[in-house]
Amino acid sequence: MADIRKILCALDFSPMSPRVADYAATLARALNVPLHAVYVAPTLKRYGSFAVAEESIENFVGAILAGARETMDEFAAKHFEGLEATTSVEMGYAPEALIAVAKEQGCGLIVMGTHGRRGIDRIVFGSVAEKVVKTSPLPVLTIHPPFGGS
Repeated sequence: MADIRKILCALDFSPMSPRVADYAATLARALNVPLHAVYVAPTLKRYGSFAVAEESIENFVGAILAGARETMDEFAAKHFEGLEATTSVEMGYAPEALIAVAKEQGCGLIVMGTHGRRGIDRIVFGSVAEKVVKTSPLPVLTIHPPFGGS
């Protein structure tokens, strides 16, 4: 029997995030388990070789993280009301960071959205969900956009 003691809800604050949150919250309520919502901001290390002052990059990253934390707090208050829910904002390569947070939090399931990208968008942007599904030691529930759009 599946042993799900906590659910990780991966968010990117896209229009799909409320749908993902709804599935994660529904499962958490049904299983009577806590939920941990996480957003992963990308690192800007790859831009360090450009002629940009390191202090400027650090200030920019700080602003991104502060904004993401504020957005996460507002999102969680709206979508996880009545649940035992915690949140975090991380920085890093999203697939690796999501799996690491799930392990740290003792989660038994990852719930995340897909964007249904095709063609050149998929080649350029890749698929975080696909990478998580392929590398996660935990089960991953992917939530797709509804038919006819996101």
